[in-house]
Amino acid sequence: MSPEQFISLIQNVQEPLRRFLCVLCRGDADKADDIAQDTFMKAFLAIDSFKEQSGLNTWIFKIGYNCYVDKVRKEAKLKVEDISSGSVCIPSDERADDRFKYEALYSAIDILSNHEKAVILLFYKEGMSIKDIASVTGMTEANVKVSLFRGRNHIKEQLENGDR
Repeated sequence: MSPEQFISLIQNVQEPLRRFLCVLCRGDADKADDIAQDTFMKAFLAIDSFKEQSGLNTWIFKIGYNCYVDKVRKEAKLKVEDISSGSVCIPSDERADDRFKYEALYSAIDILSNHEKAVILLFYKEGMSIKDIASVTGMTEANVKVSLFRGRNHIKEQLENGDR
């Protein structure tokens, strides 16, 4: 498949995937874009393994979610190594106004586990079915439903506690 053919296939999923990753990355658009780029590269290289069992969007989101999880694991490992070596550094190129633009939204979402975050975002923001979310996250449909229930309750508790 040529790069042009691949691009035409994924044009409809590009913005929803970036939006999903951006929220998972707590508004860090640069990080989300890096993960999206990794996602599309991996998808392009593996397009021959795509099976029509799930939709292209579900397949791309699954790759994107896996890239996100890999990035989080790698960052956690680096933080442990940085702390043990005493070389913790804070990036100086962050814009302060970008960090606080959606603070209330990210605070409510931040309380959720990674699984709950992904399930809530895919269900409510991207409109995916329980079956597709299960495919993206590798969870069973029953676990997706439980994560949706728990995620809603955690957000509700956070918002109620925040109003006091």
